[in-house]
Amino acid sequence: MSSDRGFKFGEHTADVLIEAWAPTLEGLLEEMAKAMFEVMTDTSKVEPRDKVSIEVCGFDLENLLYRWLEELLYYHDSQNLVFSKFIIKKVFEREVNGEKEICIEGEAWGEPFDRSKHEPRTVVKAVTYAQMKVWRDGDTWRATTVLDI
Repeated sequence: MSSDRGFKFGEHTADVLIEAWAPTLEGLLEEMAKAMFEVMTDTSKVEPRDKVSIEVCGFDLENLLYRWLEELLYYHDSQNLVFSKFIIKKVFEREVNGEKEICIEGEAWGEPFDRSKHEPRTVVKAVTYAQMKVWRDGDTWRATTVLDI
């Protein structure tokens, strides 16, 4: 692939398969988020005016990715926000009741969806665990997941 970071959409029968890559885990999570919002609208037309701070944890990398995307989808569904800029500020591990968790502190930047400004594309109903995988391939982090549309 020509870029050290990005995403693409794959073939899937009824839903949308996303594959993303980046040199860091932080970048990978940012790319997955951008890909999800690109399914919903043209993110190049979304101004990063409003910031939402997000902290989520998962019991493994797939669960962390799932929780990150679900939290972003929650803000979209509950507050009608669309995002175009994502920043993972920190990745850290913690222990809760003897169990290790991987956590992130991140930000999503965007604005309320405005039909006159933002192209309505496909409604994302949910993030799924279908074909969800997060792995390191040499110097590149990669992930795939399917969005329920």
